[in-house]
Amino acid sequence: MSSFERRLADLYAMTPAQLRAEWRDCWRKPAPEIGPDLLRRGIAWKRQSRVHGDLPSQARREIEAVLSRLSAGKPAVDDERISLRPGTRLAREWRGTMHQVVVLERGYEHEGRNYSSLTQVASAITGAHWSGPRFFDLKGRKAPQKP
Repeated sequence: MSSFERRLADLYAMTPAQLRAEWRDCWRKPAPEIGPDLLRRGIAWKRQSRVHGDLPSQARREIEAVLSRLSAGKPAVDDERISLRPGTRLAREWRGTMHQVVVLERGYEHEGRNYSSLTQVASAITGAHWSGPRFFDLKGRKAPQKP
């Protein structure tokens, strides 16, 4: 066991007062009013982020957006996904070839193969990672309002 792993394991032997002191050393501010288990997790995460790197900036922005929606009393996820009914056909020309995708009850069909997401379909077509909704020009469109 490395010294880093040992330091993480030592957190489980600490009293709540010791954890609060460790939190203060780690985060440079007083510990919030949370239980010992969450204190351990917060300290462990901070230590690991120092060793292995912090969250990517995109992930941090997404977390901040969720926190902002929650503090405004809105749902955590802004669900504006398009609801595609089974049987719907999506078409996209890519490098001179027309590709058609059929929406199934569970997943999508393209050229006789089933996929669980549009992103998988877009990646199969292009050979690179693409957002499926963006590839099929669905990004940013709102689902139709139900009467």
